[in-house]
Amino acid sequence: MGSNRILLHSCCAICSSYPVSYLKDAGYDVVVYFYNPNIYPTEEYSKRLEAQRTLCEHFQVELIEETYEQNEFFEYTKGLEKEPEKGLRCDKCFELRLNKTAQKAKELGIEKFTTSIVISPHKNFKKLAQIGEVIANKHNLSFEAIDFKKKDGFLKTNQIANSLSLYRQNYCGCKFSLR
Repeated sequence: MGSNRILLHSCCAICSSYPVSYLKDAGYDVVVYFYNPNIYPTEEYSKRLEAQRTLCEHFQVELIEETYEQNEFFEYTKGLEKEPEKGLRCDKCFELRLNKTAQKAKELGIEKFTTSIVISPHKNFKKLAQIGEVIANKHNLSFEAIDFKKKDGFLKTNQIANSLSLYRQNYCGCKFSLR
């Protein structure tokens, strides 16, 4: 187990384009973890996963594809269906995915993890970092709170995604974000 290994939770290929590049340039051995039971419908999930495969192949990084179980998301966020975007349902969704990422890191013997979700200008970095750090402490791991938005990260991630002609979604992912 090398201390330079990091498990990057990827919400989609667009958002993880620059984070993969950034982490590799920083000397990390990047393993990408695609766990997103929130994505709806199944066809959308398949498009995002295929784009993620293309990105990981381009950067020659390992991709771990978790089993797609939509019910995990619906059960975990039950009662929060009417929450607005950026509300409690979103926090629970982040918690679900980052907790599973920490569990996977532990299983793989990787001591550090992070997420590409933070690159979105629609997501609150501080909130995600707090959730990640609480989960990391629970699992005796390190959450690398890197604000990939900084230094034109969102622009860079879009440039990489465009150069690879990656599939571009037009909503966060869950059934409720479609409204």
